[in-house]
Amino acid sequence: MIAMSDYLEGKFLDHFLGTASTSAPAAVYLSLHTADPTDAGTGSEVSTSGTAYVRKAITFSAASSGSTSNSGAVEFDTATSSWGTIGWIGVWDASSGGNLLFHGALDASKTIASGDAFKVNASGITLTAA
Repeated sequence: MIAMSDYLEGKFLDHFLGTASTSAPAAVYLSLHTADPTDAGTGSEVSTSGTAYVRKAITFSAASSGSTSNSGAVEFDTATSSWGTIGWIGVWDASSGGNLLFHGALDASKTIASGDAFKVNASGITLTAA
């Protein structure tokens, strides 16, 4: 299940209750995690040091009936060393640093060793308003 982060929940409430406005980020980025990012964005993201890992831009189709999915495949570069066991994803408002917007567990964990690549197919990630 994909959940909104604490950061995004606060922005949503402020915006729609008229206490502060916010705007959409210019782009959003998919991250891979070896520990649950949690609503606070504290879980372990794959290390970028010497591994060829970087967050990848991801796009979503317009929401329909309270749901949206990624509109294209997202392919990460081939790992140059182990990334560990990927069990969670995050969607951020920046390619590094930034604010976590959404997070969730994968249906099945995937261990990424040196020489492996990670890919999310189009419509592989669904965000649903609960």
